[in-house]
Amino acid sequence: MSKLETNTIDNISGSSTLTIGDSNTSTIALKSGATLTNFPTNTPAFEAHLSSSGSTTNNTATKVQCNTELYDTDNAYDNSTNYRFTPQTAGKYFVYGKMRVDENASNCNKLINYIYKNGSNYTYSLIDFDANYGEGGTAMNGSIVDMNGSSDYVEMYVYTLTNNGNAMTLEGGSDRPTIFGAYRIIT
Repeated sequence: MSKLETNTIDNISGSSTLTIGDSNTSTIALKSGATLTNFPTNTPAFEAHLSSSGSTTNNTATKVQCNTELYDTDNAYDNSTNYRFTPQTAGKYFVYGKMRVDENASNCNKLINYIYKNGSNYTYSLIDFDANYGEGGTAMNGSIVDMNGSSDYVEMYVYTLTNNGNAMTLEGGSDRPTIFGAYRIIT
């Protein structure tokens, strides 16, 4: 066994790939406590939740105002005015949302969780309720969204349709029944 001591390993001029090991190498070990730097990260990323319960508007898609950030790595989520994520870094993002209605769910026919990109529906998740359901429901939605990093943004909307035309209660609170989040996918 040989020992190589150096400060820098670089590839030869004209090559953009540096290979460590060959067909006989199956593990590269680092000493305990060592760190690797300059690797891509899953950021920008955020997750926010609805701080308290609110009403939906019957038969109308309404923006969900997730106003309490759990984290926001790059200050890219607006949790006070637009309730939208504008990452400012191009890439593919996994965008997800969860929302729960509970009160008077026996009157609810449909619950739709929309993820909008740039003001238009990008993907949705639908729950069709049985007329006698009465238990409430949670609609979860997630999709990979390609974002340009300069002006693209995503938002979450809720749509309910009730038998009696009344609003539904969209649950909020510290146990996070309604959340919205995204993170960049390393590709």
